[in-house]
Amino acid sequence: MAEFTDRILPRHEAMMGAQSVFFIATAAADARINLSPKGYDCFRVLGPNRVAYLDLAGSGNETHAHLVADGRITVMMCNFGQPPLILRLYGKGRPVLPKDPEWEELAAHFTILPGTRQIFDIAVESVQTSCGWGVPVMTLEQERGALVKYHAQADETAWMTKTSGRNRSIDGLPTTPTDRFFRGE
Repeated sequence: MAEFTDRILPRHEAMMGAQSVFFIATAAADARINLSPKGYDCFRVLGPNRVAYLDLAGSGNETHAHLVADGRITVMMCNFGQPPLILRLYGKGRPVLPKDPEWEELAAHFTILPGTRQIFDIAVESVQTSCGWGVPVMTLEQERGALVKYHAQADETAWMTKTSGRNRSIDGLPTTPTDRFFRGE
């Protein structure tokens, strides 16, 4: 049975901190619904009604486009261990780019990974938990290193040229490319 709260409780935070993967869903009017899996140590609980995650450049920038157009976002985490549990955060999000005034405050919560392009800052409006009985029990074997390795080995000029050209979503919505290349710390 589903349970709703208006904020992240300590037990929710503990569950989220134990997960190695999470999923992001966004949508905008007349656009595809985007659902993306995320890995690495890039999710943070910043308060009872605020979370953020570090976003690396990938094949598209749909989350950015949808949040600028609509703002709605859902974060879902599944406990693949015990006890079974699914947790969803519903809220409004916004991209924070390295050029934005809030960047330094948010970036301080993360290890900046190669290919970092933005941080998504999410105001949590409600939290839902449900049983998770249908989710398999699985363990993390290892993180895939391919994305971080790709960005760490990239030529900065070529990387900036490539990412600066990604200023539209697959549905034609505008995005703002990052203005900074991070090789990693």
